[in-house]
Amino acid sequence: DLAIRSTFIAGFPGETEAEFEELIVFLKEAQLDRVGCFTYSPVEGAKANDLPDAVPEEVKEARRRRLMQVQEEISKTRLQAKRGAVLQVLVDSVDSKGAVARSAADAPEIDGVVTIKKSRGAKSAPKQGEFLQVKVTNSDAHDLWAEPVSQ
Repeated sequence: DLAIRSTFIAGFPGETEAEFEELIVFLKEAQLDRVGCFTYSPVEGAKANDLPDAVPEEVKEARRRRLMQVQEEISKTRLQAKRGAVLQVLVDSVDSKGAVARSAADAPEIDGVVTIKKSRGAKSAPKQGEFLQVKVTNSDAHDLWAEPVSQ
C-alpha cells in the first residue's frame, strides 16, 4: 500500500528525443502513483547553464505536456483500481456538501483529493483534522470520491 512518486525535468541541456522517449517508456513500465514534471530553466550558479545543446523552450514545454498526459492515463487507471477500497483519510475541510480529505498518498496542495459526500444517516459530520474511514465510490485522473464507512 505504498505510493511511489517522482518528479522529472523535461528539456535538460543536451536531452535528445531518444532520451526523452526512454523516459516515457520507463514511466509506462514503472506505473508511478504520483508524478510531477517541470521544464528545465537555468539557475544562477548552476554548472548546467554552461552545457551545450540547450533544448528550445517550445520543445521543453511539449515534452513536459506529453509526459504529464502519459502520467494522467496511468493515474486514472491506478485510481480506478481503488474503487470499492476502504481508506483512512485525513479531513482537510468541511462544508454543507460534505468534506474534502486526503489519503496517506496525497500531499496537500499538490495531489488530488478525496471528496466525501455528506451522509444522510451519519451520527455526526466529519470534523477538520479528523481521521476517517471511507469507501471509494468513484474516481477520475486525479481525485477520489468516497462515503464514510459506518463505525
